[in-house]
Amino acid sequence: EHRLVDGPAGPLHLVEQGAGPLVLLLHGFPETWHSWRHQLPALAAAGYRAVALDVRGYGRSVVPGDPSAYRMLDLVEDNAAVVHALGEESAVLVGHDWGAGIAANTALVRPELCRAVGLLGVPYSPRGALRPSEAFARIGGDEEFYVRYFQEPGRAEAEIEPDVRSWLAGFYAGLSADTMPPGGDALFLVKPGARMADRFPSGVLPSWLSEAELDAVAAEFTRTGLTGALNRYRNMDRDWEDLAPWDGAPVTQPSLYVAGAADASTKWLADAVEAFPRTLPGLHATHLIEGCGHWVQQERPDTVNRLLVDWLGTLPH
Repeated sequence: EHRLVDGPAGPLHLVEQGAGPLVLLLHGFPETWHSWRHQLPALAAAGYRAVALDVRGYGRSVVPGDPSAYRMLDLVEDNAAVVHALGEESAVLVGHDWGAGIAANTALVRPELCRAVGLLGVPYSPRGALRPSEAFARIGGDEEFYVRYFQEPGRAEAEIEPDVRSWLAGFYAGLSADTMPPGGDALFLVKPGARMADRFPSGVLPSWLSEAELDAVAAEFTRTGLTGALNRYRNMDRDWEDLAPWDGAPVTQPSLYVAGAADASTKWLADAVEAFPRTLPGLHATHLIEGCGHWVQQERPDTVNRLLVDWLGTLPH
């Protein structure tokens, strides 16, 4: 069931299936609710009310014009609005990529909203000592780290929006285990005067993505543009300032971490994973799936569904 609920900045679109304890699914970049298409029926069949949200700036949800409207604390309040609009006081939050960060920070900032948190791909990493823009400037040497490349409004849009479908296809393929090029970490660095897409694989789709599915996602981003999605990256310094009261704080709720062993996030953020005993004291398990890249719940839906359902079954209802 598709529906719109009222959020602080405007309507939020979600897709709902099943009845039972609420599980709120939060996608990452550059995706929509559609990235959870395999989890919705599996969670519903297991006795849960599964809800996949179009995060603010994506799909059929509100796309504010003000870049500062995409700060983390605003996205936390969107989650609160969704949970309450669905008649609940709390939910299990499961996020992938940026959605993992949004889920973890919701657990941190609004602990009463979040009974447990599942993180896919990107591990929880507490606020660091260094301002993010300063940290990103140190990565890549003579080349530019992609997060820094995304900072200037309009710059990445000028690369992506003339052919959204091809750019998405290359990005998805470049981070998928079955299509990523050798030395795939180079995808995240941009040579001076070059485009990020110059290092993408071309003419190939990963096995998890059909032409029709790519068409559907590309149509959404062609309609909305990419600015809303990219504005999440453009608020990282604001987030660093906003989250100062929670500096170094752990997420104490029951938690789960699942990632592809071939996902670059698990390499860059290996220290964050090693710190889980301190930063995620309620961690149930860490699962690194061999032969799987970044798009873990789409590359390995059956495995992820089983891990999620098994973990959910350990939680008090």
